[in-house]
Amino acid sequence: MIRFALADLKRLWAGSVVIVLLVALAVALGVGVTLQERALRLGSARAAEKFDVIVGAPGSETQLVLSAVFLQPAALPLMPGEVLAELNDDPRVEWAAPVGFGDFHAGYPIVGTTTTLIEGTAGGFSRGGMFRTEGEAVVGSAVPLQPGETIVPTHGQVEQGGHEHEGVRYRVSGRLNPTGTPWDRAILVPIQAVWHVHGMGLAPGHDEHGQGQGHGHEDEHAGHDHAGHDAAHENDEAHGHRGLDADAPLDEDWHRGALPGLPAVLVKPRTIADAYRLRQDYRADGRTLAVFPGEVLTSLYATLGDARQVLAVIASGTQLLVAAALLMVTVIHVGQRRRQIGALRAFGAPRSAVFGIVWLELSMLVGLGILLGYGGGYLAASLLSRAFAMQRGFSLPVGFTPEDGATLAILVAAAALLAALPAWLAYRQPPAAALRG
Repeated sequence: MIRFALADLKRLWAGSVVIVLLVALAVALGVGVTLQERALRLGSARAAEKFDVIVGAPGSETQLVLSAVFLQPAALPLMPGEVLAELNDDPRVEWAAPVGFGDFHAGYPIVGTTTTLIEGTAGGFSRGGMFRTEGEAVVGSAVPLQPGETIVPTHGQVEQGGHEHEGVRYRVSGRLNPTGTPWDRAILVPIQAVWHVHGMGLAPGHDEHGQGQGHGHEDEHAGHDHAGHDAAHENDEAHGHRGLDADAPLDEDWHRGALPGLPAVLVKPRTIADAYRLRQDYRADGRTLAVFPGEVLTSLYATLGDARQVLAVIASGTQLLVAAALLMVTVIHVGQRRRQIGALRAFGAPRSAVFGIVWLELSMLVGLGILLGYGGGYLAASLLSRAFAMQRGFSLPVGFTPEDGATLAILVAAAALLAALPAWLAYRQPPAAALRG
């Protein structure tokens, strides 16, 4: 029976290929949507898992997480710099590290931070080591720079009107191991360097190394990217836009002074209970907003899930249309094969054999289409995830789960039932009537 079915399919190969492709495309759409949505959830959760609590100014929780964790360009409001000193003195905090944004190099974000953050979240160095002076920088694994190379920062991205900081250069001191997070695309420099470059040095009375008597522009250069780059450039010049003392060693006690405003502080609590207390305290004082990245991502996943449901409905509709088309095609196909079926019956083939041949042919075609659809959906999701990772800097794990296996079993069972209808029509066809037709 199998050899007869294969020979029949080979003879009717053109129609068989069309049926397989229709089924494969319909299945690939649904599988690709499912795998991509799951990969985005898993990848973003893994990217945020190293950051327990984020403290920023009151505003959008979602934007705070997207900017501080995923380094998405946005203008964040600033909170008082004294919050950092309070967090460092809080016994519930293991460490607290500020982050400052605004500059780029060749499209890669330059993030001002501290050695504490790098040591607490990165996986060590593949080459070189930590920055020790204001003029040094550490690069993520996805940044195409090596120790000893020079970085020229621009305020904002050049293609969006950003301007180059004149006289400012960083030298790469080290290259980090891959972390699978957006920070692999980041260029990390001392937070003091970011303040000094933008004329935001420490307030009078805390002169670090005789430099950086600040102007306290807490509303300038707050976020990653501003629309008014020309105005920002004029502010820099009016307030003494300065370069770096590239060889000045970093002061370990700089955070005890009067600091400029900060867009965000990443906090590592000592215990889970401390994390919840910190979140509550720094949401209730009116100056700050404390969030759990995972909690914010959960709300984003809900939105993502709604979009996935819409796409799933579209994919299901597409599959139903394909199923209806296949039924119509196969019924017509059985009608056109009436003489062949009649000849088989006339030569003594039992009805069950005719049923089995027709059912087997259609089951093989639809089953092959389902398998190709699963493979095509996986391939599409993998390619999209790879492109996303290259653009955003964190990987999206694409893979099947037991749930996908259950869905595959349901599809195969549905295919078997679908193939039974034309097989049943062939089964009921009398041989004499078939030969006369």
